[in-house]
Amino acid sequence: MSSKPTPAENRRLYWRKTLRLTAGLLLIWFLVSFVATYFARDLNFTFFGWPFSFWLGAQGGPLVYVLLVGFYAWAMNRLDAAHDQDDVVD
Repeated sequence: MSSKPTPAENRRLYWRKTLRLTAGLLLIWFLVSFVATYFARDLNFTFFGWPFSFWLGAQGGPLVYVLLVGFYAWAMNRLDAAHDQDDVVD
């Protein structure tokens, strides 16, 4: 039998999931911002007439950032609804 968690437990669980989501997305951000750009010069081939490292920095990074923001908004809306936090204002 699963009982409904108390409001304090619900907030703690909500906060833990929020931190886990944020940490995961920050890890992806770090990998795209620093690791991918650090190794981009080693990707020495042309892509549509330009070096691939240019495309990685000029197109790939900003695209990933926009996707991260969209995913964060979607995931937090679902998390808010699952933990009855969607109408809470502190």
